[in-house]
Amino acid sequence: MLEQIFQFLVTGITVGSIYALVGLGFALIYNASDVVNFAQGEFVMLGAMTAIALLGAGLPLALAAIVATLLTALVGLLLERCAIEPARGASVVTTIIITIGAAIFLRGVASLLWGKNSLPLPAFSGNEPINLGGATLLPQSLWVLGGTVLLVGLTRAFLNRTLLGKALLACSFNPSAAQLVGINVKVMLRLAYGLSAGLGAIAGILAAPITFSSYEAGIMLGLKGFSAAIVGGIGNPMGAVAGGLLLGVLEALGAGLISSGYKDAIAFVFVLMVLFFEPTGLFGHKIAERV
Repeated sequence: MLEQIFQFLVTGITVGSIYALVGLGFALIYNASDVVNFAQGEFVMLGAMTAIALLGAGLPLALAAIVATLLTALVGLLLERCAIEPARGASVVTTIIITIGAAIFLRGVASLLWGKNSLPLPAFSGNEPINLGGATLLPQSLWVLGGTVLLVGLTRAFLNRTLLGKALLACSFNPSAAQLVGINVKVMLRLAYGLSAGLGAIAGILAAPITFSSYEAGIMLGLKGFSAAIVGGIGNPMGAVAGGLLLGVLEALGAGLISSGYKDAIAFVFVLMVLFFEPTGLFGHKIAERV
């Protein structure tokens, strides 16, 4: 029984790492612009599908992953420039509808480009399972875990230790004051969207060898990433990471100990409970009131 629980925990942490990266993208954009970007899941899908297409065109896997990430980041920049910036000052509902429309558009383009079948991406280092304390672990899961730790660490260092990251945080706290001291708020917003799209793309590329990918793969991943951001506190990047890990573990334990049919229901019921008892999220108290 203990070995089974350990297996569920390992699986949950792997899945939760993907949710954490998607949730981190949500938090970055919300911090910079107060916009909840419901196209974030489509960035995950675009990263994976573009990498698969480039690999099929003959590029090495590493180069295909890098180019796919850059192209997806470019899509994020274009989304901000062409859809979000013209609607600046609009109501929250309007911006949400714009991002939902962008998500539908990106799914449509993906279905035209790559069809509706699920497509595989080769594992980065083979498929031979690894036995870890009674739990079976795919080598790709280690790539997911290592990639998540690296990206979260780099994001945290970027926000807290670089002038560009601090400028981005300044725009999130008070855009008018940031502009008065010489920070280009428009550039910072585009940077946030580009970073968010890039993080989503990497999450999709890391997950694709395990879960495969299709034009609609971003729908549920986007919802789970948004749930992770809500659980952690929507404006708290590190809270979103913690929320993603917690959500993944609860989902895996629920699927293993209760029923796999209730997997998604358990995750969303947990989100509702968090919102009921802690409306600002588990780690959102310091940012509940924005200036």
